[in-house]
Parts: sequence; structure tokens; C-alpha cells
Amino acid sequence: MSLTLATALRAHNTRVFTGIPTFRGAGGLWRKYDSMGLATPEAFHANPSRVWQFYHYRREKALSAQPNPGHLALAMFSIPSIRHKIAPNSGFALITQNVDGLSRRALEMVANTHPELTDEVRSPAVQTSMLEMHGRLFDVVCTNRACGHREHNTKSPICPALAGTEKVFSSDEPEPHIDEADLPRCTKCGSLARPGVVWFGETPWYLDEIDDLVSRADMCIVVGTSSTVYPAAGYAYEVRENGGKVAVFNLERSEGDQEADYLFLGPAEVTLPKALGLQ
Repeated sequence: MSLTLATALRAHNTRVFTGIPTFRGAGGLWRKYDSMGLATPEAFHANPSRVWQFYHYRREKALSAQPNPGHLALAMFSIPSIRHKIAPNSGFALITQNVDGLSRRALEMVANTHPELTDEVRSPAVQTSMLEMHGRLFDVVCTNRACGHREHNTKSPICPALAGTEKVFSSDEPEPHIDEADLPRCTKCGSLARPGVVWFGETPWYLDEIDDLVSRADMCIVVGTSSTVYPAAGYAYEVRENGGKVAVFNLERSEGDQEADYLFLGPAEVTLPKALGLQ
């Protein structure tokens, strides 16, 4: 059985067309802070108010966004009964560095618009084929190691004190300070909670499972190539070294394109559905 691996890297390609900023060149307060510098345990320990405001801003942007046709194409391709009509006897896995939850929402949209596919979409085979290696923006995790409770939370705002700060942080107004006691708390033990994403310096999820998938894949679809975050940035290279093919989907030319077997330039919401035979 052939195995297709799709890697959705952190690039502007899919995010611009969903309305989610990449924070590179973003205006307002984010011109004063390196967004990558806020995504560390050290930054959270030093200033949980600022970091939570940053992630509240991201949560609000993600909640207002909708999966685009690129997300929906990958969701459809993950469903065996659909995929096998295009690529018989094939397997599929989606490895994503994005934390916005749009890929999972795309699966739910497919289930809602195609009731005949609902059971298949919600089967373990489909649900576990999506590996969110950098965690989930809408997960909330207790910082108390003795507790460690994790839960999915899409409340807007996640706590009253953060209400409206997304507007302040997209302008040039002074940064508000929020007392730690007013920031999101664990619903089990009451300790300070943190966003459920993988920060720099922390270990990504599913690494052993991904290594196994990469070793067996004979096709790697790369959506976006501006990421320099390893190990994900090296998966396409490994597949090609193992004799597989690599297809790159990106908005414009980027470093390493010459190594791709297939190159699709333009918005992924347009190129992905066509290339996968879903349009």
C-alpha cells in the first residue's frame, strides 16, 4: 500500500487566505515584540499577562476564521472512501505545525455537509491520521505539575480579563497589565493555566509516530515551505532520500523548490483541490 504524507508547515500560504496573521510584519504592539520570543516557557514565566494576551489575540483571530478549500481538500483526501477513488489502496497522514484547529474544523465541515460520510469522518482511522505536532491553540493546560489537567476550550474570551485586549494589541495603545489571579485558571485545581501549544524548547508531539510514517511514505505533499522549524522542515527531504516523491504547494518560489518533483505555485486554496482531483 502506498502512503501519502501531507505536511502543513507554518507558512503564509494557507494562513493569509483564512484571515489569520502570521505576525511577521504585523502591526500594533507586535512590532515591539518578537512573536517567536513570546512562544517560550521563559516568556510565560516572566510575563504571563503579555503571553496570554498574545494567545488570546491568536484565539480570537482563529475563531473568526474559516477553513478554506485547501483545508477542505486535505480533509476530503483523508477519508478512505474518497481517497481510494483517486489513489486506490493508499494511506494518508496529515502532519501539521499549525495550532489554529482549522484542519480539524474542516473535517467537521465535511461531516456536516456530507452526512453520508459522518461515521467515516469520525472514525479513529480518520481522526488519528491528523497529527498536530505543535499542540492546539484551544487546549488549556494546568501549570501545576501535580495536576497537569488539559481541556479543550473555545470560549471567547477565555476569561473576562482578556476581553477586548485583542483590539488593544492590534493597535498602538499602551499594553494593559492583567493580574495573574485574573488570567485563565485550571478548572480542576485553580492553578494558573497556559495555552496548550508546544513552545520553543519543548518537545513536539508524535515524533516517534511521525518518524515511522516518514520512513514508509512514498509521496510527501508539502503545503508551505517558509518554515525553518525542525524536525518538520526536514520530512520532505527524508521521504525523497528514501525514494519517494515530493510535491510542494506554495504561494511563490522559495529556497529548496528545485528539489521538489512537483511544484504548484499559487494560493493553496486553489492549487490543492485541483491537484488532488477534488475539483
